[in-house]
Amino acid sequence: MNQTAMTLPAPSIEGEESILWFSLSGCVVHHPDHIEVFVGGTLIGRFEPREVAARNLLLVGLAEDRRVRKGRLARAFGLSDEHLRRLRRTVEEGGLGALPRKARGGRKPKVTAALRERLRGYFADGLQAREAHGALGKRARVSYRTVCRVRQEWLEEQSAAREEAAEDRQLTLVREADVASADADVAPADADVAPADANERDGADGDGAASATAVRGGKLVQHVGGWLLLGMLEREGLYDAALGMCGDPREREALRVSLDAVALSLGLGQRCVEGVRRLETPSAGVLLRSDGAPSESWVRRVLKRFADEAGGARLHLTMTASYLARARREDAQPAVFYVDNHMRPYTGKRTVRRGWRMQDKRVKPGATDYYVHDEDGRAVFRLESPENGHLTEWLTPTARFLRQGLGEGQRVLLAFDRAGAYPAQLAELRDEGVEFVTYERKPYRALSEAAFDERVTVDGEEIGVHEASLKNLGKGRGRVRRIALRMPDGYQVNLLAASREPARRLIEVMLGRWVQENAFKHGNERWGINQLDRRKVEAYAPETVIPNPARRRLDRALTLARHREGEARNLLARLADHDERRREKAKRDLEAALAEQKRLLALRPRVPKHAPLCETELADVLVYHPGEYKTVLDTLRIACANVESELACELAPHLRKPAEAKKALGNLLAAPGEVRVNERSITVSLAPAARKDEREAFDALAKLVSRLRLTLPGDPHGRPLRFKSQL
Repeated sequence: MNQTAMTLPAPSIEGEESILWFSLSGCVVHHPDHIEVFVGGTLIGRFEPREVAARNLLLVGLAEDRRVRKGRLARAFGLSDEHLRRLRRTVEEGGLGALPRKARGGRKPKVTAALRERLRGYFADGLQAREAHGALGKRARVSYRTVCRVRQEWLEEQSAAREEAAEDRQLTLVREADVASADADVAPADADVAPADANERDGADGDGAASATAVRGGKLVQHVGGWLLLGMLEREGLYDAALGMCGDPREREALRVSLDAVALSLGLGQRCVEGVRRLETPSAGVLLRSDGAPSESWVRRVLKRFADEAGGARLHLTMTASYLARARREDAQPAVFYVDNHMRPYTGKRTVRRGWRMQDKRVKPGATDYYVHDEDGRAVFRLESPENGHLTEWLTPTARFLRQGLGEGQRVLLAFDRAGAYPAQLAELRDEGVEFVTYERKPYRALSEAAFDERVTVDGEEIGVHEASLKNLGKGRGRVRRIALRMPDGYQVNLLAASREPARRLIEVMLGRWVQENAFKHGNERWGINQLDRRKVEAYAPETVIPNPARRRLDRALTLARHREGEARNLLARLADHDERRREKAKRDLEAALAEQKRLLALRPRVPKHAPLCETELADVLVYHPGEYKTVLDTLRIACANVESELACELAPHLRKPAEAKKALGNLLAAPGEVRVNERSITVSLAPAARKDEREAFDALAKLVSRLRLTLPGDPHGRPLRFKSQL
């Protein structure tokens, strides 16, 4: 292999040379007597067709770049996908030294080039393997199994060609509306653009890709109410944050179309990426400003590539910064945040970590997300914990992150439940300078009714309050405030706090923690935060320490043995002395239970509670789902939920039933309507399914939103959206 770097100005096909590209900057040039490999215009290797060792080293090295599609790379070198997979597996098991270094010998293949082309012609005409074998006749001297193998290769090539066409289409996405063409397409001021034909769909072709186009008008555009959501997301800065991470304009356009499609499908209540199928309507091109509705597989590929290259965490942190800026307080008041975990159950066939799910009152397989919500119940950010870590592992890092985002001068008040109310954790937060309020864990002393010498009213309920004693955290950790509450039903609840806020304010904050629980419920039912999103898994490192499943089984068996002992002793106590037969059986059961306990207790010291994964039966079995792709989707879900809350707050005062604001808003986001485009604005007349009072409320909301001068993501002219509701 040639190690000297040479510059390739612009390779061209001359004579019998051919160039096969495996990436935007990488290609393989096939000459009659040798083969050259270029990356970024630089020659990185040269070998002859029989130099298998040089070829394999280059091939495996290039395959390590995850941005390179492995199938396209193998075809550029003239190999099959399976051949490349076997080479990579060989390197994983035995290193580079295990790669084949000589070309394989063997007899001349029976399937000549002419015979292969003949068979491919049969397959292209629709013949199956059995029919093609019969058409060849006995003179061909080719077995039916060989014909099947050629057909399988042909099918794989057809599938690869379709996938490559889709990839090429996606990589060449460009805007069709530059300044000149846009000026030609835009109608004069206050004049309507000719609507697109509703019966003729400018849809995506079979590969499922969608190219961006200019904003067009239409008399009947389904789901155009979702432009409310898109405009608000643009105002929130989601698109600026995401598109700003893409350097390639073509990738930005693909990402914009993908984000639009997912946001609109979420607004329709679909909860996951597969919901983009709902956008397959005759007016999809107008709705998405593209040549049609993209397929769900294309959207997944675009978002997956964005998550891998730009990083889902970067987008999430950028949006978190904007939410934290909104949560700042100017008058020396603390910024209140609720911290709690949300367990996403897993029902697939893989073996994943288990965690406690409070809704089911049992341990279930799944992953835990730690969410931070502001005082109004709007999500600020989430932290993923596939190992289902305890709340005490996340409270201090969360507090430090909030302090860093808000600045040292901003007071932070955390509210969380009993899972974090351990003395060591409370002392650590207090020493960090973070204020907190939480429930005290039992046992604690019950006070008489007369001790509650103060009354406060919260949400229409009168609560007795007593704050006199301090809670000693023990072991020299100091004390924190203790606030005893007597609820209207006579039940006593104690709060622990480290804050100079008055007791009434702390009570309001802690009792308002249910906004976070409601956000979890609504986030799953409306926006699908429990969705798995990505099914591919990765294995844990062998040295990962996990709860020992053998110890768990041993403890379970010990518990059952103790239950059997208790049942036997209970039966002996109740049986009469003359019932010798049943008493003897109960004594035997008791002796067996005691013997089983003795055996299990002897084993217990040799079976640790935690052990490295490689030392348990879960080695090579326990997996987890990588979170980058889901982080991108959950960032979009959080932004959509926050936008929904903001719009619902504006809509509720105009409704006869304000509590139904979010439900009514869902109908508005799914509403069809008419789109009119001119030089100065884009007017959307919505026709939602609603009662008369709801239509009047929608009209009031449309006027309010129009004053915000929202713009569509990706509109080069930045024309404001004007919404109307057809009364």
